[in-house]
Amino acid sequence: MPIDQTSQILQIIFADIILSGDNALVIGMSAASLSPDLRRKAILIGMGLAAFFRIFFASIASFLLAIPGVLLLGGCLLLWVCWRFYLSIKTHQTNNYESNTASTKVNDTKTPLAQLMSALFVIAVADISMSIDNVIAVAAIAREDTNLLIFGLVLAIAFMAFFATFIMRLMIKYRWLSWVGLYFLLYLSVKMIYDGFLEISFF
Repeated sequence: MPIDQTSQILQIIFADIILSGDNALVIGMSAASLSPDLRRKAILIGMGLAAFFRIFFASIASFLLAIPGVLLLGGCLLLWVCWRFYLSIKTHQTNNYESNTASTKVNDTKTPLAQLMSALFVIAVADISMSIDNVIAVAAIAREDTNLLIFGLVLAIAFMAFFATFIMRLMIKYRWLSWVGLYFLLYLSVKMIYDGFLEISFF
C-alpha cells in the first residue's frame, strides 16, 4: 500500500473517531432523556438517520465542498441542538429537585410517541449538521478517491454504533456528564460557525 494512501487512511480513522464521537454524543444524550423502553428505539432510529444523511452527503461531497458557508449553516443547526439540550437538562434537574423535596411532581405530559419523536427531531438536526462536517472532512482527506470515501463512511457508522450506547449508559449513570457533553457540543458549534465565517471571507 502506498505511503500516501496509508497516511490518508490513518487521517480518516482519526477524523471519524473524533467526528463520529460527536454524533454519538447527541444520540446518546437524546436517548438518555427517554424512558428505558424508548432508549433502544431512539438509538437504532438515530443510527439509521445518521447513516442516511452520511450516505446522502457523501454522494454530493464534491458539491458540498464547493458551497461557501456550508459549515456556517451546520454550526447554526448545532447551536440550536445545544439550546434544546440545555432546556432538556434544566427540565430534568427541576423535576428531580421537586420530587426530592416532596413538592408537586412535574410529570411530562407528552405521550411516549411524542417524547420519542421530539428526541428524534433533535437527533435528525444534529445528524444533518455533523454529517456535513464529517463528510467534508473525509472527502477533503480522500481527495476524490471513492474507495477511501466509502471506507470513511462505513467506519463512521461503525464508530457511532459503539459510542452511542456507551455514552447513553454513562449519561444515565452520571447525569452531570450531560453538562460536559453540552459544553463540548457548544464548542463544536462555535468552531463550525467561526470556520464558516472564515470560509465566506476568503471566498
